[in-house]
Amino acid sequence: QVQLKEFGGGLVHPGGSLRLSCAASGSNLINILGWFRQTPGKQRELVAAISRDGNTEYADSVKGRFTISRDSDENTVDLRMSSLKPEDTAVYYCYCKEFFRPQNHWGQGTQVTVSS
Repeated sequence: QVQLKEFGGGLVHPGGSLRLSCAASGSNLINILGWFRQTPGKQRELVAAISRDGNTEYADSVKGRFTISRDSDENTVDLRMSSLKPEDTAVYYCYCKEFFRPQNHWGQGTQVTVSS
């Protein structure tokens, strides 16, 4: 069974930086690793994702500020966030998708708060 463990998150001032990390285990078929975020009353939205062959996708709102990277041998993914804004405040969820299987797998979520 696929499990995702997240690291990082916390409180940061506007303009600051933060790194989120996630380690996936339980599968050698992981294709996509990435991050979604969610605020109360809103749908979960894609922040960034990276495929096993290195293709990346970013939400328009984070392009140029966030960078996603992965170590496919270790099934880990990092999200480096810079120039953080209060509107980046959310619970961030790591997710992964395996080859040949339709469902996403989710981490437990980690809070990121951007506030002065």
